[in-house]
Amino acid sequence: MRKLNQTKTVCHLAVLAAFAAIGSSAMATNGMDMEGYGPISTGMGGASQAIDNGNAAMAQNPATLGMMADGISRLDVAVGILGPDVKSSVPAYGLSADSGGTSYVMPAVGYVKRSGALTYGFGMFAQGGMGTEYSANSFLANPTGTPTGGDVRSELGVGNVIFPVAYQVNPNLTLGATLKFMWSSLDMKLAATGEQLIGMAQASGVPPTGGFAQLPIANWARIDFSDGSKFSGAAKSTGYGASFGATYKVNKDVILGASYQLKSALDDMETAEQETTMTVDVPGMPQRFVDKGKITVIDFQMPAVLAVGVGWQASPVLLLAADIKRIGWNSVMKSFKMRYDSASPGMGSISFAMPQNWKDQTVVNLGLAYKTNDQLTLRAGLNLADNPVPDAYVHPLFPATEKNHVTLGFGYKVSKAGEINAAVTIAPKVTVTNNSGPAPIEISHSQTNWQFMYSHNF
Repeated sequence: MRKLNQTKTVCHLAVLAAFAAIGSSAMATNGMDMEGYGPISTGMGGASQAIDNGNAAMAQNPATLGMMADGISRLDVAVGILGPDVKSSVPAYGLSADSGGTSYVMPAVGYVKRSGALTYGFGMFAQGGMGTEYSANSFLANPTGTPTGGDVRSELGVGNVIFPVAYQVNPNLTLGATLKFMWSSLDMKLAATGEQLIGMAQASGVPPTGGFAQLPIANWARIDFSDGSKFSGAAKSTGYGASFGATYKVNKDVILGASYQLKSALDDMETAEQETTMTVDVPGMPQRFVDKGKITVIDFQMPAVLAVGVGWQASPVLLLAADIKRIGWNSVMKSFKMRYDSASPGMGSISFAMPQNWKDQTVVNLGLAYKTNDQLTLRAGLNLADNPVPDAYVHPLFPATEKNHVTLGFGYKVSKAGEINAAVTIAPKVTVTNNSGPAPIEISHSQTNWQFMYSHNF
């Protein structure tokens, strides 16, 4: 009996950590950002600040769009496949669960035209997106050892429609900027103990209203909202973003580049009025309390990013590139907040909050491109980063624990106007242990990601 109670306690802590993950569920590879945008940059370790990396430049340093030839229009059509492999376990009690979320597809398209000193266009890119899911039989879905009636999952996506412009001030200096229409969406299926639910409500600092003001401590509770789509979530928001960039040609072989992406201005994510279900199992009640309502995820934002880089044409066939980025996670990932508003008369609302306390993240991108002949270019790179999430907040649902990545890629001209590019990223397994509870919770995470693109000049 003693061991069973200890096991339940560990499960409680694991689910508590999972609940804290909701606001950070777009764990791509550099926190919630991708390791690279477009297969040209990704194949070179994500380096992008001072090299021509196609229309994906509008998602990184828009000034590099000015590197395309005058009078040319370029259309890029791309798809990325994020392949995480996540496992959560409590070794002391023999508990383990593998995530069933192993493939996430992110399409992209971009059109750019250069006319004289001016380059302009539009594009659509996924900024980040991932999720995990654990079966209804896993210990994460059953926080008290009692079946809660469903799986546990969360999936967040952030995307942009981008309008870039680049202007060549003189033969050496080019300036660029983008305006972004952004959207975010979230699905969530979550189980938690009653004590956790009350604790997070108290942490929000907002008193419950209506019937929730007398909410008893339950055995367990569930919050569920999901639209069932692979490309959107039940909770949605829109907003804006912007970035600025520059490149400077030091000489015919060396280019410097820099960009700054502003913190996003997204509205709160919301579900429809009765698209969220809250289920509460209360001791002594013959039936579980089931309520319909709306979830609001409060002030979820993407961070500011400062990046600088250099591109060196070391020989006619060899290009070397190096970037360094500073991603401002601390200002947007201090706490995750949401509010549930019941659609039932008199039930009122209840707010939740959990600390995240992410650290700002430094990322180094190193890459090379070797032109074997007029048709084929081979690429390789490294993406090196620290982990922005403190160990005490690492959780089973979406561990942002990946650090280093190895990338490979190629470009092949299929015709005078057409070219295909592809890249693969391998992020070796990283195992992190959360020691904040009575027994360590171990989370392992590795990834294999792919990007493919067809480009056509006309």
